[in-house]
Amino acid sequence: MWNLKDKKAVITGGTKGIGRATVLEFLSLGAEVIFTARSEKNVKAFESELQKENYKAYGLVSDVSEETGIEAIVLEVQKRWDTLDILVNNAGINIRKNALDYSEEEISKVIAINMTAPFELSRKLHPFLQKPGKATIINVASVSGSLDTNTGSPYGMSKAGLVMQTKNLAAEWAKDGIRVNAMSPWFTQTPLTQELLAIEERMEPIIKHTPLGRVARAEEMANIIAFLAMDKSSYITGQNILADGGISITAI
Repeated sequence: MWNLKDKKAVITGGTKGIGRATVLEFLSLGAEVIFTARSEKNVKAFESELQKENYKAYGLVSDVSEETGIEAIVLEVQKRWDTLDILVNNAGINIRKNALDYSEEEISKVIAINMTAPFELSRKLHPFLQKPGKATIINVASVSGSLDTNTGSPYGMSKAGLVMQTKNLAAEWAKDGIRVNAMSPWFTQTPLTQELLAIEERMEPIIKHTPLGRVARAEEMANIIAFLAMDKSSYITGQNILADGGISITAI
């Protein structure tokens, strides 16, 4: 059971960072994976790389903030499989600004991709997830959904909403054999955070106050997601795992 052999998984935002690491982890554990991203170039390149290793991996160009993007994922699942074991809602964005500087369009975009899209995709894929009788959804949230991390209000709002969405669906869909959990990373080395991590004066106090004394690697986040996807975690649902290097346990 310490594997994902023959499990069928959908991973959104799967070509970079935590998503890419999760795709690789799932495949190494024996899963079949449909991964999505908005960039056709990135999807094709990653799919080609994976197929050279004879992995059962299928790339799909999809913008989950658009109804057509969600429908494309549903159709891809329907085309390839009769059921779905795992959904990882990983796709996300951030626009870092002061609260007064956001446009309405920017606020809507962050919330649409980070919170609304996981809800809609989970709902649309529910019929496929219900069939196995022991499926799981993992939402990639953020420590910013629990603590102020100075990353911008819309991002924190959207991730906090995603955590509550996790709890609500876990309670509602338990009867359908679907577990729902969230994983909240602290600062992690990904393309999304690359520019921020390069700002020494910003990152030095963050690392200093993180008990483990460093930022995370994407692979460390993927390991947690994989565990939540396994049957070994079968009694865990409605939880938000803070993968934060200990930052949430200290005030100084």
